[in-house]
Amino acid sequence: MEETLRILVVDDDQVDWMAVHRALTKAGVQMELGDRNDAFSALSTIPYDCVFLNYRLLDQDGLTLIQQLRSSGIKVPLVILTGQGDEQIAVQLIKAGATDYLSKSRISPETLTQVLRSVIRIYRAEMQVALVNQQLRESHEQLIRKNQELERQQQHIQMQNFKLLEASQLKSHFLATMSHELRTPMNAIIGFSQILLRPKFAQLTHQQADMIERILNNGKHLLMLVNEVLDFSKLEAGRLDLKAERFDVSNVINLAVGEMRSLADAKNLPLLVQTDLQNTLVFNDPVRIKQILINLLSNAIKFTESGEIWVEVKELPANRVAIIVRDTGIGIAPRDFKRIFEAFRQVDQTITRKYPGTGLGLAIIDSLVRMMGGKIFLDSRLGIGSMFKIELPRQITLSTGAADTPPSQLDGDKVFSAKNPHHSSYQAR
Repeated sequence: MEETLRILVVDDDQVDWMAVHRALTKAGVQMELGDRNDAFSALSTIPYDCVFLNYRLLDQDGLTLIQQLRSSGIKVPLVILTGQGDEQIAVQLIKAGATDYLSKSRISPETLTQVLRSVIRIYRAEMQVALVNQQLRESHEQLIRKNQELERQQQHIQMQNFKLLEASQLKSHFLATMSHELRTPMNAIIGFSQILLRPKFAQLTHQQADMIERILNNGKHLLMLVNEVLDFSKLEAGRLDLKAERFDVSNVINLAVGEMRSLADAKNLPLLVQTDLQNTLVFNDPVRIKQILINLLSNAIKFTESGEIWVEVKELPANRVAIIVRDTGIGIAPRDFKRIFEAFRQVDQTITRKYPGTGLGLAIIDSLVRMMGGKIFLDSRLGIGSMFKIELPRQITLSTGAADTPPSQLDGDKVFSAKNPHHSSYQAR
């Protein structure tokens, strides 16, 4: 063995002690022999590589010393030196913690070297196993602590989610209540303004008529905002139902365009309509179809300063119809395609923004279209214009709800669709 080993030979018999020493020396073992007089003290302070221990000591037996060492946590390879006929005792000593035993009659350089190599190898393997076990125990304890921490965090998250849900329900209830409370005075303001503008009711000066017109227009605008908030609160609470009936979709399109034409005329924007339907009858909610189109037209007019706005209705395969609104407005950046369909989200979120609004229009459209089992497509280019395409089944299923379809997903950098998206062929003009 090339390495220098620290070996302690514990034996009261000087002859036996010298026999072990000579055998180790002849075997070429490089060693540092320790003091054999006080074995326990020596093992407590010095890390020996191996101990040769005589079973029969004058002041105590080897079993007592082994038990004392192991109970003190001293781990070292122990080779018991036994006399003739002490093999049974040696077995007991091994059970008590000894590593191996060797009969004094067999002491020779070869046997000592063999035993020494064996016990050191076994000891080091045991220490390695003990180290791995200790690491496993520590890892297991660490995992237990992490699992406990994760459970605490999960409970905290569940509690926070419960609070958020409760806050959201309170918010929706508050929005619905306030919307109802605001609609009553707003309807009164609008109604009295319309009465005042009747020629038979009163003779108004031009200035008075202009002020009442402004009151009426602003009242209608405010009522539209209130209605948006009310619709959104109903959608959030799952209380908005479609009232489907069979109607002529071209008539609803013309009504919506007629209501928005004055806004387009105020900005000198031509508002063009093209209907290409073989059968104009559909089964849907005419009020919500009109609401969707008015919202799209309102946005198109709001964000377009020059050019034109087109409304197109056409047939699609699989018994579906498409309503398309195109404009030559400011356009939308691809990074904002998804954001504009989020509730209360606008491209410009500052209070000094140029274009006002609640940020609920497109979110409401998205929810209504999904309730109808339809899809939304968006194609837009900055500075060129935008195209919103609504695809709807000709006959909706009333059991279809917004919760039954996945939220809208962004498809690539051009098209935004509710489900089964494909790229639009629209080219902004």
